[in-house]
This record gives sequence, C-alpha cells and structure tokens, in this order.
Amino acid sequence: MTGIVVIPAVLLYLLLSIVVVLLAVRYARKSGRRAKCWGWGAALVMYLIPFWDWLPTVATHQYYCAKDAGFWVYKTVDQWKAENPGVMETLVYKKDMPHIQTPYGRATVLNQRFLHIYKQEGSFLYNRWRIETEIRDVKNGEVIAREVDFSTSQERRQAGWSGWKFWLDSERCSIVSHRDQGSFEQVTAQIEGAKK
Repeated sequence: MTGIVVIPAVLLYLLLSIVVVLLAVRYARKSGRRAKCWGWGAALVMYLIPFWDWLPTVATHQYYCAKDAGFWVYKTVDQWKAENPGVMETLVYKKDMPHIQTPYGRATVLNQRFLHIYKQEGSFLYNRWRIETEIRDVKNGEVIAREVDFSTSQERRQAGWSGWKFWLDSERCSIVSHRDQGSFEQVTAQIEGAKK
C-alpha cells in the first residue's frame, strides 16, 4: 500500500533531479563555466535534500548499538524463587492486566509481584530512539532483567515531519555489546507461566 505513494514520489523526485542537473549543466555551458562541476554540484544538492541525515543516522545507530545495547539478567527466575520460597506458586498472570505509570516508567502488571516496564526516549537530531524494557519486582523495585535496544525507525508519531523517511528504518540493533544467557522473552515467559 505504501508503495503506491512512495514509488511514484521517488520516480518524480528522480525525474526532477535529472532536470535540475541538466539545467545546471546547460547554464554552465552558456555562461562559460565548468559544466562538470556544476552538474555534480547540482546532483549533490538534489541528493542531500532528502538524504542529508542518512549517514549521521546510520553512524549514530551503530555507535549506540555497539556501546550501550544489550541484555542483562540480574537475577534468574530460579534465584528469585529460592529467595522467595512458595511465592511464585501464588502468583496469577492475566492477559488483561492493567497498564500503570510507575517511577520507573510505563508498566504492564504481569502479576502481583512483577512489572514489565517499557521506556522509550528519542533524539530527533539523528533519529535515534532508545528502547529499554525491564522486569522488576514490585515489592522491592529490584530489576530482574533488562534489555536496551536502539532504533532509527521513522514510522512513529514522534517522528513528525520526518516520518516519511523509510530509508532510515533500522528497527533493532543487529549486534549487541552484551548478551546474557537467554532472552527477555524467555524471562517474561517464565514469570507469566507461574499460574494462568
């Protein structure tokens, strides 16, 4: 569906760019200037109009993925069970648990003792979105597991005018600097599996 709008727009812009380059070359030849320099200059300007932020966005995304992204397990579910004997068996998971605002961020209540916290913050300059998810113990605020990821996706309400830049989409970090055993989904599944 997006292609119906995007492909004609890209083709129209490409046609416009070719016309601008040809006009620049023609102007340079008529006025006795270097046509090659004028043609390449016009092509560079037409390229930079939509793509000026592409290289900084890619570089920033790769930097933060290498520096800060990762998955950490601070306490395994088995360790938590050992410290809280008999509690896990009393917890009840419901799919329609409420979303609440906590001091840690927006959270989904998984059961009576665990919160699934989601935080997102962005930088509009280089289209960088930091996404942090945590599982926390409600009773003492202790973090059980945390995942930090970065995105450059522009298809978000927060992106504003630059939301149409589909070439900046890079949803998740492909390389993370730190990865403990398992995954965030596995930890969540162990907690949700307590009692349904």
